[in-house]
Order: sequence, then structure tokens, then C-alpha cells
Amino acid sequence: MTDQQDPGIEVWIGLDVGKHDHHATLLSTTGDKLGDRAVKNREDDLAALLDTADGLGVPALVIDQPGSIGTLAVQAALRRGIAVAYVPGLVMRRAADLYPGESKTDKRDSLVLADHARLHATRLRWLRHGDEDLQTLQLLAGRDHDLAHDATRTSNRLRDLLLQAHPPLEAIIGPNLKHAAIRHLLTRYGTASQLRNAGRSRVLKVLQRDAPRIAQRLRDDIFHALDQQTITVPADHTIGRLIQDLARDLQALHERRETLEHELQGLLAAHPLGPILDSLPGIGTKTGVTILSEIGDPTRFQTAGHLAAYAGLAPVTRQSGSSIRGQTRSRRGNHRLKNALFLSAFASLKHPPSKAYYDKKRAEGKRHNAAVLCLARKRCDLIHKMLRTQTPYRYEPPTTT
Repeated sequence: MTDQQDPGIEVWIGLDVGKHDHHATLLSTTGDKLGDRAVKNREDDLAALLDTADGLGVPALVIDQPGSIGTLAVQAALRRGIAVAYVPGLVMRRAADLYPGESKTDKRDSLVLADHARLHATRLRWLRHGDEDLQTLQLLAGRDHDLAHDATRTSNRLRDLLLQAHPPLEAIIGPNLKHAAIRHLLTRYGTASQLRNAGRSRVLKVLQRDAPRIAQRLRDDIFHALDQQTITVPADHTIGRLIQDLARDLQALHERRETLEHELQGLLAAHPLGPILDSLPGIGTKTGVTILSEIGDPTRFQTAGHLAAYAGLAPVTRQSGSSIRGQTRSRRGNHRLKNALFLSAFASLKHPPSKAYYDKKRAEGKRHNAAVLCLARKRCDLIHKMLRTQTPYRYEPPTTT
């Protein structure tokens, strides 16, 4: 996507998309309605709509959901050389409030899309033909986020069952579920009685398979926790069976994430912008993939300030007379990109320039998170410049005489 001036559009096609049916409204540059009809989410029906608009003048398609259910419409327009503009959902909802009526219909939404684009043509974001490698990264990054959510949910459910059956044991095992050794242990022994019956030597043998250095310490902590409770809760056998099932599910999710991480690592290294991002300290595979997939085409952000605003890192000015004045953190923006920039900034604190800037902000009275956010904002400027100029990061430590 990129911001650009009005490319001489004569017909604005507002398309409110749905799973199977869309609704299209065609407006002229003066706001006259040229057409209004339902459109099936099929190539032939979309082609007929675009051909009709093309016969009335230079058309542009305006859509509020370019991905998922709107993908076919976007690609059909781009293949014909028709410009496609994207209006974010929040902008769409605010624009709809300016029109009379409170109804929420597809016909009204398509009209709002077309009319808003007609009146604000120079502020629209125009879609380009997508980079297939970048789209692959975006899809796989989304899949990794889904797996991460599933792993968190499964882990929380498993910890809840452990807490229900044996609180002292959960205090030891719960925080260590990230270790494959603990997950494998729970797939074999799901209850406190099963762990006791297995004995210290068998438990140690299972732990040593994946965590040889900390196996003995974990074994001692587990049996110390077992000694702190003698009560067996009702349905303990069923709880243990569920714990074993959840431990298997959690292990499978971690293995799938590891496999996906290797694939993402290869795709990131093969992408032209991947090594450029990787050259900046603090950016690893996961954060690099997220940053690249969420930014997409870096040329769509004219300045670093545009990128910072998109990520929600730009401060928001609050002013109302003399009672409210100041700047606060933005609650908007792309939260995935913001989190990735925050994590990469935190990971870069061992890098001398990052550490110096962080210490400067702490000396100004900012707390840890606020100082890291300031660092993320500064690194956002650097990332924008690196991606726009396709120049890797280079750090030259100061020489001493």
C-alpha cells in the first residue's frame, strides 16, 4: 500500500464485502449515483461489475477489507489495471456517522465507502500487486500467532488442573512448562500419586532426556512439593488423564512452532529485506518476521513518523483550553507491530547505543517500560530508513586514544 494523489479517477466503486455476497455502489466525481447492485463473490460477477465501471470512465475500487473475503475482488481489479483503495474499518465507521440515518446495511456502507473515497481521494491508501514471498511470510506469521495463542490457552488449562489437584506441585511444574522435559514428564505421570509410584530414579531419567543440566534440581523440587500434600482430591484419576492429554497437546503445539520457526527463518533470510532487518541488534526470527509482515511495502510510509503512527508509537497530543495539555501514549495502531518493536528494543539493551539511549531516558525520570517505548520509537526511525534505502545497520564503536 502507498499514499498517493488522486490518479484521475472518474468512477468510484464502493464495495462492501461479505462471505458470499458483496454490494457495490458506483459514484461519479460529482457524487451522482451511476449504479447500485448486489455482487456475488465470484470471478464472473466481479468481472461484470468492473467491466461496467470501466465503461463509464476511469474506475477505482474502494474496499474496507482487502484480505480474506475481499481478496478475490482486489486481485480481479488489480489484474485489470484498476486502482484499488483501502479504507480502514475505524475510518469507515467514523465516516458513516456523518451520513443521515442509523441503519447498518450493505447498501449504505458501499455508498459511504464510495463517497468517502471521492471526497478524500488524496488521503487514501492504494494497494499494489502483492509480493508473493511477503504474503507467504504474512500467512505463516499469522499461523504462528494462532499456535502461540493455542499454546497459551492449553498451558493455562493444564495449570488450572494442576492447581485444582495439587497446589504445591503446580507451583513447581507450572512455571516450567516451557521445558520439554516437564511436558514429557506430565505425559507419563499426570497425578501426584503416579509421580510418587514412579520414584525418584524414574522421574530423574525422564527429566534427563531433555534437561540434563537441571534434571536433578527439578526432581528434588517436585518430590519436595509432593511431600507437602497428602490429601487426594475427588476425581483425581480423571484429572490426571486430562493433564496427560493436555501435556501431549502442548508438546505437539511447541513442536509445530519449532518447525514453523525454521521455515520462517529460511523465508526471512531469502527475502531481500530480511537480512537488512536481521542486521539490527535485538531483532530475531520471530520479531523480524512480524515487523516485515506487518510493515509490508516500506515505500507506503513516506516518513518515519507515518510508520511510528501506524505502529502506535507516536505520542498523542491532548489539549483543551488551559485545563488539558500534554502528550499521552497512543492506544491505536498496529498492536502486533508495536509489540514486536517493543520486544526488539528490550532485547537490544545490551547494544551500547541502545543502552545509552535507555539510560538517558531513565535519567530523565521515565520508568522502565516508558524508556523502552522511547527506544522503540527511535529504532522505528532507523528501521524506516534501513528498509527504504535497503541499507543494513552498521555500528562502529568509538575508538579510544
